Amino acid sequence: MDLLTIIATAVGLSMDAFAVSISTGIKLPRARVTDALKIALCFGLFQAVMPLIGFWGGSYFRNYIVNYDHWVAFILLSIIGGKMIWESTKTDSENSYDYSKFSSILILGIATSIDALVVGVNFAFVKADIVLSVLYIGIITFIISLIGVYFGKKFGDLFSKKAEIIGGIILIAIGARILIEHLFF
Repeated sequence: MDLLTIIATAVGLSMDAFAVSISTGIKLPRARVTDALKIALCFGLFQAVMPLIGFWGGSYFRNYIVNYDHWVAFILLSIIGGKMIWESTKTDSENSYDYSKFSSILILGIATSIDALVVGVNFAFVKADIVLSVLYIGIITFIISLIGVYFGKKFGDLFSKKAEIIGGIILIAIGARILIEHLFF
């Protein structure tokens, strides 16, 4: 997996966290630096750890499905991308949390990183550099989430749904690219 694909994957995965960060910025009474850092650190950490867990689990199964790994990658990334696009149609009342509590931030960190767990399984199939991947995913998610909190405070929920849609499209495109590369090249 090349660096551009890793970065694109990191950006795609971070779109859930970005959308939630925007919502958090909207709902926080004040967007203090400590609040923004706490949210960004939680999201970045979970987005980095989950692919690592998925990679370890996927490494165990890789030998059993090596002939079908490109299909698995395509299907998993398409499902995740489709899920992100579908969830962008939900209303904010369906995703209501008290953003001032650390437990709520923790739950959101886990919820926004479940797709990263599945992507980690995919990394095992395509033999990605997991250390480089999780570093980029964590750092990019941290930065994008930090920006998202302030963006949400400044511009409201004008763009949060679009961010999830773009993230979903990116993940589906990456899955399609993996499938095409394995089938034709």
